[in-house]
Amino acid sequence: MRTQLSRLLAIAAILSLSACASQKPLEIPQGQPSFYQSMASREAKLDVAAARDLISIYRRNNSLSAVSLDPILLAKAQEQADAMAAANSMSHEVRGSLQARLDGAGLQHSTAVENISAGYHTLADAISGWRNSPPHNANLLNGKMRRMGIASAYAPGTKYKVFWALVMSD
Repeated sequence: MRTQLSRLLAIAAILSLSACASQKPLEIPQGQPSFYQSMASREAKLDVAAARDLISIYRRNNSLSAVSLDPILLAKAQEQADAMAAANSMSHEVRGSLQARLDGAGLQHSTAVENISAGYHTLADAISGWRNSPPHNANLLNGKMRRMGIASAYAPGTKYKVFWALVMSD
């Protein structure tokens, strides 16, 4: 599990470096990569671009297209993560069905999928958990998906502390 994620991260670093080769000298970032930042605090802010990049690299390694961030899907994912945190319940139905939530937002789509989880404190761990779960992994590798939104919600008084939602559509 960690080995596969490490490979993805190494590929992402190589791609980033190759894109920068003709530009100014590479600046080494200080501190921990954002995908290892704990979301178990009120101040934590999820790096949705890093999430998109990790998922897109994983999909490309499986001969699929990358995904782009969609503002409506980002909002729907945040609403779902917040609702699960408020209810202290990991459930796809806590705010109604995915189809009803997306239809209510007026999102044009024919196919949509949702991954949820709770208890993972970092983006890297949440994505690894989804990759290691056959139904969640099938969603990540659904060839129809083109857009995504992802969110986490911190709930200190709950068993899981951090709730996650990923919504993808065509």
